Amino acid sequence: MATNPPKGDGHRNGAVRDRSQVYNPKNDTWTKRDSDTGRFMDQKADDKPFKGVRKEK
Repeated sequence: MATNPPKGDGHRNGAVRDRSQVYNPKNDTWTKRDSDTGRFMDQKADDKPFKGVRKEK
């Protein structure tokens, strides 16, 4: 995968590993989940999905 210069500017290159996100239609938010343990980690305050985290079906 190609890298995006400049190096060391604090942004992420590529996707976040071992995490996924699922949409909760009941409260209209996205919830981040750890793929190893299956535990929920974080929930978005707005209705937009997390950046760089794959979506579950």
